[in-house]
Amino acid sequence: MKFFIDTANLSQIKEANELGILDGVTTNPTLMAKEGIKGKEAILKHYKDICDIVQNPVSAEVFSTNLNDIIEEGKALAAIDKHIVVKVPMIKDGIKAIKWFTENGIKTNCTLVFSAGQAILAAKAGATYVSPFLGRIDDGNWDGVELISQIAHIYHIQNFKTNILAASIRNSLHIVRCAEAGADVCTCPLPSILGLLKHPLTDIGLTQFFS
Repeated sequence: MKFFIDTANLSQIKEANELGILDGVTTNPTLMAKEGIKGKEAILKHYKDICDIVQNPVSAEVFSTNLNDIIEEGKALAAIDKHIVVKVPMIKDGIKAIKWFTENGIKTNCTLVFSAGQAILAAKAGATYVSPFLGRIDDGNWDGVELISQIAHIYHIQNFKTNILAASIRNSLHIVRCAEAGADVCTCPLPSILGLLKHPLTDIGLTQFFS
């Protein structure tokens, strides 16, 4: 399973990259705004800055919701760097745009996925990644990891090539459970990634070894 970091914070991206386990980045307009990145030119430059750090897939989200605007915005994003993956919402025009991007050699990440049916549509359209939001599913008293498992089962049976990118990760246990469920990628905040390092027995062992 690959590790992506879900942030627009360059310092956190650098820290995760220095661990030697970072495979990519996902971000969105909300995360950009948290870093004070506003305006089209500033956002496009920030995507380039991220790509220069990681040299791996970087999901860049479109703002538009109609087909022609999604395509034009996606083309502009893809032109920033060869590592850009255009992040498209799970809507009717989003699926149409994903099909167009696929046919024109532009990688995509279908976001805001909450059901196996939506994941099937994304795969049929040729999405490079599909992003089920398991934390938000858990918030609604359903099991987000179970959805990851269901999608993985369907993709295996149907031989779909779309990568399952588990998103909306809330804690380190989510990461472990997604690995068990068959996620191809897990995109996480930095604290969730660093949380995998922690175990009280490790701390006790270190104390014993060096006392």
